[in-house]
Amino acid sequence: MSAAIEAHGLVKVFGSDVKALDGVSLSVEEGTVLGLLGPNGAGKTTTVRVLTTTLVPDEGQAFVNGFDVVRQPNKVRASIGLAGQYAAVDENLTGRENLRMVGQLFQLSRKDASRVADELLEHFGLTEAANRPSKTYSGGMRRRLDIAAALVVRPPVLFLDEPTTGLDPSSRNAVWAIVEDLVANGTTVLLTTQYLEEADRLADQIVVVDRGQVIAEGTAAELKSRLGETVLDLGFVDEHAAARAESIFAGSWGSVPVREGSLVELNIDAGPSQVMIALRHLDEAGIAPVTMVLREPSLDDVFLSITGRRTEADLEVGK
Repeated sequence: MSAAIEAHGLVKVFGSDVKALDGVSLSVEEGTVLGLLGPNGAGKTTTVRVLTTTLVPDEGQAFVNGFDVVRQPNKVRASIGLAGQYAAVDENLTGRENLRMVGQLFQLSRKDASRVADELLEHFGLTEAANRPSKTYSGGMRRRLDIAAALVVRPPVLFLDEPTTGLDPSSRNAVWAIVEDLVANGTTVLLTTQYLEEADRLADQIVVVDRGQVIAEGTAAELKSRLGETVLDLGFVDEHAAARAESIFAGSWGSVPVREGSLVELNIDAGPSQVMIALRHLDEAGIAPVTMVLREPSLDDVFLSITGRRTEADLEVGK
C-alpha cells in the first residue's frame, strides 16, 4: 500500500510563543483509518487545517494524494472531503438543497447534483427528512448530512475532525457505522477524536498527540500492550489511603502506578501471582482496598500512562 496522507516535521506557531504543532509527522495508508487522538489543545485540529490547506505550516512538508499541501493546494482540495467539528450545513435549506448546492459548487450539472444528493440521502438514512429544513434535524442527523456533503464529489480521502462530539450514543454509533462503510469501499480517513472508544473501534493506526507533539503511535493492540496484559484497579476508602498505597507501589512496582482520587491503577504482566504480591504489600502496610477489579487495558489507560491525565471526553463521561 502507498500513503494517501503524509506529514513530516510540521511546525505551526501562533503569535510569538504558542507552538500549536511542534514537529508532527504521520502517515496514512490508502484505504485505512488513522485515529489522531488527544485532548483539547493537543494540536489535532491544527494538523487537519494544515493537511486540508486552510493553514500554512511554518516548517515541514505534507502531501495528500501525492499533492503538496503548500505548493498544490487546489489539487489537494479537489481530492478531499472535510467534515469539521460542527455541522457546516445551511440550516435554512433542506437536506436535499444542501447537498445539491454543494454539488453545484463543485461544478456538477444540476442533473448530476440532484442524482448524487438523492443517493447520499438514501445512503445516510435521510430520505424521509430530505425536504425538511436542516434546522429541524437532530444533532445526529445534522452530522450525517455534514458528512454526506463532504462526500458529494466522492473524494478518495476524508478528514473527520471530531465528528461525534456532542452526539448521544445512538447517533455516535450511526456515524461510526458510516465511517466503517466508507473505508470498506476504499476511502482513506483521518479521524481526530477525544473519544478513546471511537479510536479503538475505527482506527487501523493511532497517533497520540499532546502539546503539539506525537507522543505515541501504533495499533490499538500495540499501544495497549505497553501496559502489560491486565490492569488492576484498587479502590480505597478515601484519597489519603489511595495516596499511601500509591507511595508504596511507586518504589516497588515494575511500572509507575496511576492514582486518581481514591483509585489506584496498577499494570499487571505476570498473572494472578502479581495480584497477590500487590495485596501483600498493602496488607503489610495496614491498608485494605474497598474494591478490586482486574480488567484488560484500554486506550484510556494508555493515554493516562503517557500524559498523566485523561482526555476531556473521558473526564466528562466519568462525571
